[in-house]
Amino acid sequence: MSVRANARTPVLGLRENAAQFALLVAVNALVGGMVGQQQTVLPLLAESEFGLTGYTFIFTFIFTYVAAFGITKAIANYFAGTFSDRYGRKPVLLVGWLFAVPVPLMLIVAPNWGWVVAANVLLGINQGLTWSTTVVMKIDLVGPTRRGLAMGLNEAAGYGAVAISSLLAGYLAEHFGLRPAPFLLGLAYTALALAISGIFVRETRGHAHLEAAGHTRRADGLHDHLHADLSDRQIAVATSLTEPALSSASHAGLVNNLNFGLSWGLFPLLFATADLGVGQIGLLFALYPGVWGAGQLITGALSDRWGRKYLIVAGMTIQATALAVIAASNGFTGWAIGAIALGAGTAMVYPTLLAVIGDVAHPLWRGRAVGVYRVWRDLGYAVGAILGGIVADLLGLHAAVWAAAMVSAVSALAVGIRMYETHPPAGR
Repeated sequence: MSVRANARTPVLGLRENAAQFALLVAVNALVGGMVGQQQTVLPLLAESEFGLTGYTFIFTFIFTYVAAFGITKAIANYFAGTFSDRYGRKPVLLVGWLFAVPVPLMLIVAPNWGWVVAANVLLGINQGLTWSTTVVMKIDLVGPTRRGLAMGLNEAAGYGAVAISSLLAGYLAEHFGLRPAPFLLGLAYTALALAISGIFVRETRGHAHLEAAGHTRRADGLHDHLHADLSDRQIAVATSLTEPALSSASHAGLVNNLNFGLSWGLFPLLFATADLGVGQIGLLFALYPGVWGAGQLITGALSDRWGRKYLIVAGMTIQATALAVIAASNGFTGWAIGAIALGAGTAMVYPTLLAVIGDVAHPLWRGRAVGVYRVWRDLGYAVGAILGGIVADLLGLHAAVWAAAMVSAVSALAVGIRMYETHPPAGR
């Protein structure tokens, strides 16, 4: 931590920390931009320069994101939480950005697809370390009353940047070629993020210690066992299995990203079964993340006002219904309605689950709890792609989407039964 940061007395609150919060929102937008720079271009590179087409391309592309990117990111999430509690948030953020430095360079010079896979391993580490750390830092800054709003702004910035960078990379590829122009974005994002994180972003662990000093347990005794000195193992078990709110959030997060992982692998094949133009297919792909990203600006704040539990239950139920609509449809209109609803349901769930972790976890081990939660959540990419692939192979594409709808419905029911309200409206 810098001398300047040490000289400051931590104060909790979004307004009180507006400048630092805004910097972290910008940093997380750059995190998302690192993914967006390649989403549009890699499929084109796979076909034009590496000779991957048809089902071979789909299998290889899914493997790149699921195995190389998704699983690596999930593992990195755990270490981000552990190291941020142990060594501080800022060092982890900086190390995460150092892992991003080679990524655009490797994509620019890649002689074969193996280099792309290796670059996505590094990108997964970058995403896990930096995104998890910015989440924890924002929760540190805002204190207990505005966590939903903080997470809505964080996730909207990240996923909005994915979409914008994807469009910008596509524009650069169209006008200047597939390499190197689109990946120069990644070099610029990394340089800017390292400068902001190293020079302007301040350590926030002191804010967590301040909150811990005034930490009070719930009057109903639900948190009496969640004291400050839990071991790493106890935190992992509580967040994964035993603590009703933490474990329910972890499992719902996995199902949420299961749906996203399934959409990566199966929606391209499903939409190709209808006689749709390229523009219509592109619009279908944009509706889901677009509604998801923008909706979080509203839903995160609503969870602060209305509470977390029923927003999550409603969001998972809407996701199940949306997937059923997509599975039952065979054309653009039904798929578009389903994609919009799927985005809305995801927006209700995504920032709210993170807010639940912040509500329940003790401030002194909040980073580790966020890390464990994000391990579960990001493993959903792999589970969704694998489950979708197996069911689609055995029973067909529509059956695979029906399976995801049923899993989402079960998740909504499980949250409704197990999770207690972690941020009661009357408690504000």
